[in-house]
Amino acid sequence: MDTTAYIFDLLKIILPALIVAGAIYFLFQQFLEREQQRRLIEMRLEASKTTLPLRLQALERVTLLLERLSPQNLLIRISSANLSAADYHRLLLQEIRAEVEHNLSQQLYMQPETWAAVRQAQNSVSNLISSQFQKLANPIEARGPELARRILEMLMTDELPDPTAAAIMAVKREAVAMF
Repeated sequence: MDTTAYIFDLLKIILPALIVAGAIYFLFQQFLEREQQRRLIEMRLEASKTTLPLRLQALERVTLLLERLSPQNLLIRISSANLSAADYHRLLLQEIRAEVEHNLSQQLYMQPETWAAVRQAQNSVSNLISSQFQKLANPIEARGPELARRILEMLMTDELPDPTAAAIMAVKREAVAMF
């Protein structure tokens, strides 16, 4: 009985010690997990203080790009006077490419879907200009103002919605989602 009593006394001491040690270990693990989550949140907050202004600036620049690509603004900004329709067509497409190339780096700060909408707007404006150029009665002999007039007429007749409107809405949705 001495051995049994000794083992029983030993268990009375060891078992509570193991339970206390297990509880301390469990609590310590939870504390470390919470501390790690807190640090991660702090790091994200700190990073967002830096990246949020950059992302907003990128969205502003892309909105400006889309406004500049809008056919109405593009035609006002680039004069068609003294140009043939072919030269004017080429000049408009060059301007669109240059504008987009100048703002390519902004896609780093945007969702891929938003950038895809921007590229779609670019393609839609280019296609609109090219299709109106090809619809001219005699594209080789036509003048730039005639091409500009056809493009504006197409936009005014509501046959075609503003090709940049959907992309501008995508940019706005992304900006709103940041807050």
